[in-house]
Amino acid sequence: MSDATPEPVVDDQTDGAAGEAPGDAAGEPAAAAPLGVARERTGHPAVDARLARLAEVDALPADGHPEVYEDVHRGLRDELTSLDAHPAPRPHDNRS
Repeated sequence: MSDATPEPVVDDQTDGAAGEAPGDAAGEPAAAAPLGVARERTGHPAVDARLARLAEVDALPADGHPEVYEDVHRGLRDELTSLDAHPAPRPHDNRS
């Protein structure tokens, strides 16, 4: 493990001008817009790849978010499960 501070990952994509109304007068929902939430790299490539998928929700309407969140959650759960399948070796107790 590294003692270095994780490097933040920020998405600079914007889909609308600042100050736009959240939808039009006809009651239409607002267009998808990035939340601007910074994600930090974990140092585990498989986990970082799963978390990077969260950027997809910035381009989706709200009803498309659950599918992405559920997929990311499932992938992270699988990564944790794989750690249990391959536990780190334990030091031997040499007391006799």
